[in-house]
Amino acid sequence: MLRLEELEAALPSMTRWRVPGGRSVDWGVLEGDLGSRLPSDFRALAEAYPVLVIGDFLTVSLPVSGAEAAWASEAGDDEILQDLYEMEDMEDYVPYPQPGGLIAWAESNAGDTFYWRTSPADPDAWTVVVRTDNADWIEFPVGAVEFLAGVYGRTIDVPGMPGGFPGDAPDVKGLSDRVG
Repeated sequence: MLRLEELEAALPSMTRWRVPGGRSVDWGVLEGDLGSRLPSDFRALAEAYPVLVIGDFLTVSLPVSGAEAAWASEAGDDEILQDLYEMEDMEDYVPYPQPGGLIAWAESNAGDTFYWRTSPADPDAWTVVVRTDNADWIEFPVGAVEFLAGVYGRTIDVPGMPGGFPGDAPDVKGLSDRVG
């Protein structure tokens, strides 16, 4: 599993948003409400950073301290994914909480969604699945942090992304952690 420092090396502009001392996400509440543990690389990212917007294109949805239940609810009740499932437009994927179901962790402003496939049982072995805006499903045998480091370090190519993605040295913005 890739370390957070390797993502920071691929996206050095993100480090200005690092929260000294961590963000104190209540993982017991979040994972209890969700009904599943989450990958340790994502937990490390969420403890160190607020919601991130990379290159004004990709938003990484990180839980906010005090709003863990809302993050879990949104992740566990993805209406768009459920609609795709009911329309049989998911290839062999299923929405969470079905076994092996998908949980979204990022999205682009072009309509691409980035998921984990919640199989096998160990969250640290979950893979990334991308549904592009043109309805292609692509699976990558890596976790979220390794995926982001690979994309922005240019070792992972995501077919179907807009021209110019991922861009040269994209700016990273951190969104406020204020709840309410």
